[in-house]
Amino acid sequence: MISKNQYVIGVDYGSDSVRSVIVNTKDGQEIASSVFYYPRWKEEKYCDPENNQFRQHPLDYIEGLESTVKACLLKAGKEVADAVKAISIDTTGSTPIAVNKSGVPLALLPDFKDNPNAMFVLWKDHTSVKEANEINAHADKFPVNYLKYVGGIYSSEWFWAKLLHVLRADEKVRNEIYSWVEHCDWIPFLLTGGSDANEIKRSRCSAGHKAIWAEEFDGLPPENFFATLDPLLAGFRAKLFKDTFTASEKAGNLSPEWAQKLGLSTEVAIGIGAFDAHVGAVGGQIEPYFLSKVMGTSTCDILVAPISEIQDKLISGICGQVNGSVIPGMIGLEAGQSAFGDAYAWFKNLLMWPLKNVLENNNDPQIKALIEKAEANIIPMLSSKADLLPLADDDELAIDWLNGRRTPNANQMLKGAFFDLDLGSDAVKMFKALVESTCFGAKKIVDQFKDQGVTVKGLIGLGGVAKKSPFIMQMMADVMDMPIKIHKSEQTCAIGAAMFAATVAGIYPKVEDAMEAMGQGFDTVYYPNPEKTKIYAKRYQDYLKTGAFLEDQINIKNKS
Repeated sequence: MISKNQYVIGVDYGSDSVRSVIVNTKDGQEIASSVFYYPRWKEEKYCDPENNQFRQHPLDYIEGLESTVKACLLKAGKEVADAVKAISIDTTGSTPIAVNKSGVPLALLPDFKDNPNAMFVLWKDHTSVKEANEINAHADKFPVNYLKYVGGIYSSEWFWAKLLHVLRADEKVRNEIYSWVEHCDWIPFLLTGGSDANEIKRSRCSAGHKAIWAEEFDGLPPENFFATLDPLLAGFRAKLFKDTFTASEKAGNLSPEWAQKLGLSTEVAIGIGAFDAHVGAVGGQIEPYFLSKVMGTSTCDILVAPISEIQDKLISGICGQVNGSVIPGMIGLEAGQSAFGDAYAWFKNLLMWPLKNVLENNNDPQIKALIEKAEANIIPMLSSKADLLPLADDDELAIDWLNGRRTPNANQMLKGAFFDLDLGSDAVKMFKALVESTCFGAKKIVDQFKDQGVTVKGLIGLGGVAKKSPFIMQMMADVMDMPIKIHKSEQTCAIGAAMFAATVAGIYPKVEDAMEAMGQGFDTVYYPNPEKTKIYAKRYQDYLKTGAFLEDQINIKNKS
């Protein structure tokens, strides 16, 4: 039991914003929080959605870090600021960037300040589909299966595919790059005042799930694996890493420069970074064999299991299984969907097009207010209307691959689709079908685990969609035919980072102890409706058959 008040800061880098929280390590109470929306990203700079290019400028991250932490400290007061013991961060991923020998992102240099290839390549950037396919074909040539711990299929969303694409696409970057660094590894390096790229401490989480690092390989695959894939990769392995660190370990202490910026002591410990969903699973009080679903723009599904029970079992088609990627001493298994909240946002934008474009030049404040009101309420209204619709076997059907498919069996070439439309199909019915498809996609992930002998005892819902949409969560329970419990905190990723920070500071010996003391518990449980579950079971089979047909057609088209 912690007797005195000690505080930690958790920093959560999402796709659109960064959020920081100050938390009391004694009981998990949130003392202050602040959010910063990336200004360059909000202006859609450096992105080209039609070509699946999504890049973020490091200044968005740096400015957001300083702004949110300082705002939290201002709200909390000097007494709390003086008692802050550690900072830990999480980020989206795989979101890597090119750095020079000093570890400075190239985008922070004058010659590269507006070059998208010198910026962070966001997790959902799919410009490297070709490179991912080449990695998969190349891996088949080796006697050792170097992809066996990442589900057997390498994704365009990951570390090596993105590096190879950037090297091929941009000679200027190719000539200046020294190393390739994940966002979650670079921020602790920044906070600790790092000045040598070779000394960046790499996260076990990012390295194992995205960069093909494995204990069995004694690090990364051999130089020959990369050099024979493409000569452009020759020598890169030596500039990366062999050792990795769990999020419960210390990256260093806050540098004098950042201590002065933030108004904190240089005695503040900085934790090793990790990915948001893995850290969020800890913030959401994950238990062995419970699938933690972080539901935001995409989903990331995390399951942990004892090493002694997984043993040599390899789970195919997922996003990796890594010792210590979530909780040290346990195997972390990752899966997910490439579009979840993004799918609903796409549909909202589709419906908003007339208002935004037909009336875009109207300066009437009442018209502008109407547009803003419609945009804010369209998804809640669609949800309430869809919830009233009867459920039938022959309802409209959708396939949820609007941003490709992450799990099972990553394939970013796939496309979404609607079936069984007629003149009676309206916005509400199509929205219902779209939500249903994302729930079916979630069920396919559970089946992928179960079919390969991994028990899924229950579901834990985290993130914005889980907290804000009872309609979607009830449908999820009905489709899955199992309860889903929703965590109380709306900031589970930031809270998880705070739990790791408390461990890094030595306040708790293990992150499990921090989880128990600082966890906020659950406030809602959605139970399946047996009548709807029977109908969804039939429609799920239709989803699987229709999806298989669509995938075959897309594969044929891509080969022609």
